[in-house]
Amino acid sequence: MIEILSPTRLPQARRTGALVADVLATLKGRSTPGTNLLDIDRWAKAMILEAGAVSCYVDYAPSFGRGPFGHYICTSVNDAVLHGLPHDYALAEGDLLSLDLAVSLGGVVADSAISFVVGETQSAEDLAMIEATERALAAGIAVAGPGARVGDLSHAIGTVLSEAGYQVNTEFGGHGVGSTMHQDPHIANTGRPGRGYKLRPGLLLALEPWVMADTAELVTDADGWTLRSATGSRTAHSEHTIAVTEDGVEILTLPEHSRP
Repeated sequence: MIEILSPTRLPQARRTGALVADVLATLKGRSTPGTNLLDIDRWAKAMILEAGAVSCYVDYAPSFGRGPFGHYICTSVNDAVLHGLPHDYALAEGDLLSLDLAVSLGGVVADSAISFVVGETQSAEDLAMIEATERALAAGIAVAGPGARVGDLSHAIGTVLSEAGYQVNTEFGGHGVGSTMHQDPHIANTGRPGRGYKLRPGLLLALEPWVMADTAELVTDADGWTLRSATGSRTAHSEHTIAVTEDGVEILTLPEHSRP
């Protein structure tokens, strides 16, 4: 299903996006060496419920997971890249952590992910990988707008990732959002321009480039959810929800200091 949001619902989409961005920013600030992933999940739950929002994850039970997910946020550490199931693990100095959060507020969903290195020890390779996903995300957003096609976004994202030296996995990628978390169209992280669904005003899209340092192959953890790099290499993931408008796009999940 592809859902088109009416113009009157855009303010609500902005509120949902702002909530997701603010929760992620708060959790990033609290994620220091010694922080337990289960504490991050508890903090996310408290902030979501306090805002009157609904988690998109707790009852989520897709075919690719051992559902329901049962937690409020995805916490992917080091070689984990997607759908990281929170568990009893204390973050260590230099861990590469990805946080992925989707909530519904007022009937509209927003979805975003950030990756960062925990503590003061900063690996140049980790920072370059995170930066590549952020640049790829920006490239995909830059070509989005009324009349653009999904393939244009995929091509822009994939070009940045490939030129940075990363292999691109197409099993999981971006997607439409709206009243539910995962909708059509699927937005692969590589593709051919000029192909696919033509974007229309009112369409909400979650774009999410992610990479693994030296492979494109995923393996599923024993928990049935967490997806890891097949080689054990480090990973990174960046995501924003955008709204296609009459004259371009609006990024809904910017942190407060970056909002216009």
